[in-house]
Amino acid sequence: MFAYQLRIAWKSLKRSPVLSTLLVLGIALGIGVSTAFVTTYYLMARDPLPGRSSELFRVQIDNWRPERPWDDERPEEPPDQISWVDAVNLMASDIPTRQSAMFKSSLTVHPAGEGERPFRAMTRVTGNDFFGMFEAPFAWGGPWDAAADREAEPVLVLDHATNLRLFGGEDSVGRRVRVEDRDFTVVGVLAPWRPTIKFYDTSNSEFQEPEELYIPFSLTRPMELPTAGNTSGWKSYAGSEFEDFLQSEMIWIQMWVELPDASRQAAYRDWLDAYVREQQALGRLPREVNNRVRDVLEWMEVEEVVPDEATTLLVISLLFMVVCSVNLIGILLGKFLARAPEVGVRRALGASRASVFVQHLLECELLGLLGGVLGLGLSVLALGLINRLLADVTADFHLDWTMVGAGLLLSLVAGLIAGVYPSWRICRVPPANYLKIQ
Repeated sequence: MFAYQLRIAWKSLKRSPVLSTLLVLGIALGIGVSTAFVTTYYLMARDPLPGRSSELFRVQIDNWRPERPWDDERPEEPPDQISWVDAVNLMASDIPTRQSAMFKSSLTVHPAGEGERPFRAMTRVTGNDFFGMFEAPFAWGGPWDAAADREAEPVLVLDHATNLRLFGGEDSVGRRVRVEDRDFTVVGVLAPWRPTIKFYDTSNSEFQEPEELYIPFSLTRPMELPTAGNTSGWKSYAGSEFEDFLQSEMIWIQMWVELPDASRQAAYRDWLDAYVREQQALGRLPREVNNRVRDVLEWMEVEEVVPDEATTLLVISLLFMVVCSVNLIGILLGKFLARAPEVGVRRALGASRASVFVQHLLECELLGLLGGVLGLGLSVLALGLINRLLADVTADFHLDWTMVGAGLLLSLVAGLIAGVYPSWRICRVPPANYLKIQ
């Protein structure tokens, strides 16, 4: 019976192709806009590390001035980064299963090829645990070992694009690359990796691409590596040497730890509180103990990775889809009532109201699906436009299979909104009124 009703609905669409096309275009417009903004919101808000985000924690310590909080609008919030002194001290804890202090730098790479000019490369100065914590995929090789971290060895990991630029995309593990004034050994090459949200460093921009080079955090002092990220401080420091900067209260480092179970999480929080009280006894950290150990999703919420504007646009786009669907009700009602004599004969021959209702609602859902397919194409164009508008933050919004399914589901909802009332009206037509005419 369902196949029969579906066939009748399809024939009805073909009977008035111009009107059917207009109806499909109306739904496609609503689906295209709504799917584009639903996709944007979804890619911003989704869990970047499903199953593991509750095990990774961003560490915050309040080392700001005693008279004034870090954020006047949220006085309970500690700074979003920590100082070099605190980063080095926190890395001494043996409670986390993995941990990484890190910052962004910009270093000069000197290609070995004749005639090739040096170029600046964004660099993540971090520990070897970084790659496992944030699931960075490797094409060749892997992270450097713990000894390289301890001994400040000149080793590095290249991203896919930089390896292509320097070595033509070949396996470059074991080869040498000159960075600044040192020769580094390549220990790993990443596969193409582009998280939509750069959640591990939202302090600089959550939409930036991952860095091109990765080198050990322990090289910071011997190479006097400058930060290319946000740097803040509430008081000046004496001296002009790099060591003076390191020993200051300037905050410029991000700290992440992996705590896979509740016991480790509780132990680390207690250890962190004890560390701050110890530093206060030494004359540092003048504010009250105000530490935060937040998992990935909590950190994204605090950092407002999904801005209010995205939520507003999401609601507006869904309302726009509803308006597009409601505007089609009148057209469908006129189309269906024009077939009232035919429906009257079917009812007199034994067709039930439910059968008539389902057949017409199926016609509306077919319109919705056709509009949804076309709307998905429009949403691809809309997302391309959004990517261009956000080119300065290298956003990468695109449809995945989840969003394709969501778009088709929205198209069915749109067909339902547009078709329920017209289908109900036509199934309520008294057949006797048309039998006299027929």
